[in-house]
Amino acid sequence: MKRLVLKNALIIDSVRHREFKGDILIENCKIKKVAEEIEINDREETRTIDLEGKVVTPGMIDMHVHLREPGEENKETIATGTKAAAYGGFTAVACMPNTYPAADNEATIELIKRRAEEAGNCRVLPVGCLTKERQGEIMAEYGFLKDAGVVALSDDGNGVMNSEVMRHCMEYATLYDLPVLSHCEDENLAEGGQIHEGYYSTILGLQGIPAAAEEIMIARDIALAELTGARLHICHISTKGGVELVRRAKEKGLKVTAEAAPHHFSLSDQETASYNTATKVNPPLRSEEHIQAVIAGLKDGTIDVIASDHAPHSREEKEVEYPFAPFGISGVETCLAVSLHYLYHTGKLSLRQLVEKFTTGPASVLGINIAGIEEGSLAHLTVFDPELVKAVNLKNWHSLGQNTPYAGKNLKGWPVMTIVGGKITAESLT
Repeated sequence: MKRLVLKNALIIDSVRHREFKGDILIENCKIKKVAEEIEINDREETRTIDLEGKVVTPGMIDMHVHLREPGEENKETIATGTKAAAYGGFTAVACMPNTYPAADNEATIELIKRRAEEAGNCRVLPVGCLTKERQGEIMAEYGFLKDAGVVALSDDGNGVMNSEVMRHCMEYATLYDLPVLSHCEDENLAEGGQIHEGYYSTILGLQGIPAAAEEIMIARDIALAELTGARLHICHISTKGGVELVRRAKEKGLKVTAEAAPHHFSLSDQETASYNTATKVNPPLRSEEHIQAVIAGLKDGTIDVIASDHAPHSREEKEVEYPFAPFGISGVETCLAVSLHYLYHTGKLSLRQLVEKFTTGPASVLGINIAGIEEGSLAHLTVFDPELVKAVNLKNWHSLGQNTPYAGKNLKGWPVMTIVGGKITAESLT
């Protein structure tokens, strides 16, 4: 169709802090008009979609996904991962560099960008390695990575244990105006751990990972950020102490931001009592006090972003005894739905607050511009139905990784359409 008209939607433009009911005309990949009502004469060249009861926002960004390609295409490919992201309501994803080979060189970054363009499901924003091969020893070549198009640097999956190396990484990242996305985990404290250290690790006989393993490294990285002036982003924050450390850093005016994954504000370590390996994730599911601290951090702005930490694995890897299963939840398809169900419908966050965590929040962290819903801008839009109740059905799953603890659960609020550059890349209107 030459034109697309979205009618009767609640439009939440988090970029310009506007909220109103109206119509959007999309033509030639761009937003042609935004108004309370739009009439089209040439209906043969126009598709009109009634979005009564639905919400339209600027295109949502998931800034923490693992697409696995190159190297682990049995878990996920760029094509399947971005298709899952589109059906999760995302018009863009930032992909982590723990691929094989690691994304510490221009060739790997170019491959990721080309495969994403070929798939055409959503935009892919590559994250480059902090250190070569993510070994935490020698800095990657940030200038080449910046020229290749990376938006951030991270060794996600591995923490940089050597503080001197991390200091130099932050100093040089600052020279190239790239944020450092930090996986905060003291590997010595966490080694061998399976679940959160506490009541359930004791009664289940599984080795625990203490909250201190995360908090110690958050404190160190904040100290280094203060020393270097770096833009530090704390990945998948999960502990009460970690949230408080970030809160204090923000009060001091440091360039520190943080993200939370949906499973860390919706599921507790009690879930691990099932021995379902879909509940095995790093950082682990925490106890209730930590969950409430994460929610409070989201509410007061200490935590800037909600990101899925999408970590797909094959069935063969996950369908083993708990200690032998890899960490990770396949979460990009349920990220928005879980957030709506557990944050919006429980009154923890307003709809506008929640939308900001998926739009202006990640855009600000990554230093990318999003135009919002404005005439003349490229049509990157997310449409969701906040009242739609639907079960998580693996038969309709798009990711290769089916390792989700939400399988079979009813969630209230789902994405129903994703538009990237004026093209509908996912649609599930009912």
